Amino acid sequence: MAFLKGQIRKAISGFYYIYADGATFQTRARGNFRNRKITPLVGDEVMFESDNPTDGYLLEVFPRHNELVRPPVANVDIGVIVMSMVEPNFSYNLLDRFLVTLEDKGIAPIIYLTKIDLLNGTESVGVTEVKKVYEEIGYPVIAATKANDEAAIHKLEQYFPERLTVFMGQSGAGKSTLLNKISPDLQLATNEISESLGRGKHTTRHVELLPLYDGLVADTPGFSSIDFLEMETTELPKQFPEFVEASSSCKFRECMHRKEPACEVKKRVEAGTIAQTRYDNYLQFLLEIEDRRPVYKKK
Repeated sequence: MAFLKGQIRKAISGFYYIYADGATFQTRARGNFRNRKITPLVGDEVMFESDNPTDGYLLEVFPRHNELVRPPVANVDIGVIVMSMVEPNFSYNLLDRFLVTLEDKGIAPIIYLTKIDLLNGTESVGVTEVKKVYEEIGYPVIAATKANDEAAIHKLEQYFPERLTVFMGQSGAGKSTLLNKISPDLQLATNEISESLGRGKHTTRHVELLPLYDGLVADTPGFSSIDFLEMETTELPKQFPEFVEASSSCKFRECMHRKEPACEVKKRVEAGTIAQTRYDNYLQFLLEIEDRRPVYKKK
């Protein structure tokens, strides 16, 4: 049997489809993964053995640099956060939740704004304002003026080469529609389905990585709401790049930017160089983490 290195591109009911040297091999996992508490994920770099394309064994999963739970993908480079400006209304809070989660996983975020053509000027938040807040922090913001905005999609595609990209975002913001647009052969079931099924009954689909624009894109949009299940309070300030930059001037090294004196973050919020919305959301997330009941890991 030949030993080969490859990447899991698809996983379905116990079979792992591994891409190596321009071909795909169907494999099953050798038994000891479960004992070692390792679940192979799409996106994993692996070692496997195979004599032919339909009958191989997955032997080893190499260390990952990150993993997501929904969708279950490892080694993600980019997260495209799809946020709608209206229907549903834009939410700074939800966007910051996505950003914090991606920062924590070491995934580079791209913010993609949809439904701009439906804005009528009476909304509390406008595109210019959103762009200003997030571009100043250093996040790319792409504003799609209409549903199939070719220019916006083209801008987005520039990020794909050589990277593994996952889509996520607000329910109803058009993640599936956007993915279908980028890759028409996806035929993703768009939102009408999940609405008729009611919230929470997700049609379970396997995740597959599709080669697109010299990169890989996960074909399943990820989570649409987020709680900070694993994060500790001391980790949270590190997920706000503009806080990290300011904190070198804080009086205390482990400043939590809440009650401490001589806090540079609070100074900048007052001066308007750090957005008030970001600071308010930070304080709210901090409370959520503190109020979380301790999770006792099963022995």
